[in-house]
Amino acid sequence: MLLVTIQATAQENLQKQASTKKVEKVFTTVKELPITSVKNQYRSGTCWDYATLGYFESEILRKTGKTYDLCEMFVVNKDYMDCATHYVRMHGYSQISEGGSCDDVLEVIREHGICPENAMPAPGSLTGDSLANFNVFFPELERTVSSIVRKGAKEPQPHWQDSVQTVIERYVGRCPESFVYEGKTYTPKSFAESLGFVPDDYVSLTSYTHHPFNKWFIIEAPYKWRLKPSYNIPIDQLMDVLDRALDAGYTVAWGGDVTGDFTRTGLAMLPDGVTPTQAMRQEQWNDWRFTYDHVMLIYGKAVDENGKPYYLVKNSWGKSGLYKGIWYMSRDYMALNTTYLFLNRHALPGDLREALKTSDFH
Repeated sequence: MLLVTIQATAQENLQKQASTKKVEKVFTTVKELPITSVKNQYRSGTCWDYATLGYFESEILRKTGKTYDLCEMFVVNKDYMDCATHYVRMHGYSQISEGGSCDDVLEVIREHGICPENAMPAPGSLTGDSLANFNVFFPELERTVSSIVRKGAKEPQPHWQDSVQTVIERYVGRCPESFVYEGKTYTPKSFAESLGFVPDDYVSLTSYTHHPFNKWFIIEAPYKWRLKPSYNIPIDQLMDVLDRALDAGYTVAWGGDVTGDFTRTGLAMLPDGVTPTQAMRQEQWNDWRFTYDHVMLIYGKAVDENGKPYYLVKNSWGKSGLYKGIWYMSRDYMALNTTYLFLNRHALPGDLREALKTSDFH
């Protein structure tokens, strides 16, 4: 009996070792583009903010070779006020949410500019935390905004903007009207201009069959409240655009789903035998298995020990996981779970770039 027990234990240990070896991955980098440091959104639903500013930082790095640390809380301040305004204009038939999209950051910079990180209080510092913590802030903001549109009211409460702005500034600080950066005085607008930022350079691409291909449409996702359109193309073409952009030296912002096979360890890959298709993407979107719930930055390519292709992805959860804040996302996972890609239109193939110019949004 003792011998049987020892043999069984040994067999179990061998199985565990085999299982462990199976999930261990060895990656070889094929392409790696320069990016800025990994940030930590902490207890805030602001991946869209951290990822998109990280994307714009990489764009500036590509163009100028200079490294900037842009201010996420500036975007939060302006964007949440914009979201509240949208909610009131929609008579409450909208949502107040921590979530957002790349379009939010783009529009904030276009309309309000941007400032460096040190021009505003550090995230969390106004509430006694070391990082952004919205556990108290956002419920209070939600209550304040939802109270503005009272049931049966013929108009919103007077001066409602002041009450909303007060809540925002209490937790994330006031946006500066001017500041000094490297010895020069800027406004947020002039600072954005100094970065060489061209808002019209950026475009969102998607791939779904409930709208026609080669047309613009607004992705029906709760966090995309700005109702900005994306250009719809087949998934194979979308993946080709991603590969070409990276090969040409352009990073890409990614919005998609991380509710399924996306681990906290730094890996995102589909189960063996699962081959993503256009129909599978649409089916999971239609029945809500697939959601738009995260935004990250794609900045390179790799292959695993079997030659399977992966992408290098910068997350905003601090230096967590096996790769200190970097995720390896398989190409199959990317093809199935991408809601949209956000990138510089100059990274697109010439024919697609021309098609975007001539295709009107209806």
